[in-house]
Amino acid sequence: MKKKLFFIILIFLFCKLGFAASDVTKPMNYKFSFDGLLGSLDKNSAQRGLQVFTEVCASCHGLKHLAYRNLEDIGYDKNQINNIAKQFLVDDIPDENGEIKKRNAIYSDNFVDPYPNEEAAKAANNGAYPPDLTLIIKARKDGANYLRSLLLGYEDTPEGFDVGEGYYNKYMPGKIIAMPQPLYGEDIEYQDGTNPTLEQEVIDVVTFLTWASMPELEKRKSSGIKVVIFLVVMTFFFFLSYRKIWKEIK
Repeated sequence: MKKKLFFIILIFLFCKLGFAASDVTKPMNYKFSFDGLLGSLDKNSAQRGLQVFTEVCASCHGLKHLAYRNLEDIGYDKNQINNIAKQFLVDDIPDENGEIKKRNAIYSDNFVDPYPNEEAAKAANNGAYPPDLTLIIKARKDGANYLRSLLLGYEDTPEGFDVGEGYYNKYMPGKIIAMPQPLYGEDIEYQDGTNPTLEQEVIDVVTFLTWASMPELEKRKSSGIKVVIFLVVMTFFFFLSYRKIWKEIK
């Protein structure tokens, strides 16, 4: 009797998980510049993505695991990075009276969080905590496609579907997301003159956040290509040596 009950519960759980999985819409596929072994990061797109993040996303989301100096990897020099960093304020070291004053961020500082702590973040967002985005691409399966689909996936709520205080997005588990649609197109004026369509803004910010999650991506791919070339060359020489040795034996 106990075994039967156990199997019934097990079957019920599997069915429930199956229905839950079928309720999640698979992300749309997009060919990003960094996809594949020979893909490479589009640094111009990453720089535009930084602009999207700074002007739109940074009011709620942080990049606390990333330092401003890391921006050299996507083509900025030290003066440009200092100009980007100084838009934000950080706590300075205590003065002679023990008081902590604010100063402009500099090249060596980490990206500044928009809120002093998690409680303040929740209070400003109706109880929802805006996650740090440094590792968002790594944190999700097929992260780049997932984030692109999510940002493009806001739709009118279907009749009879209750989202409460949230918003309808078919790419979010449960199809309800607490974050209002952040991008609509024409949200910013790109410094390089690129037309800021919704699709362009989304691709650029996803490219930037992919780099933020994996700043070693370019070096890793470069090393991988070198290893593959080395193995191919060594295999060729081993094959020639093998033929020569066995030819002499015969």
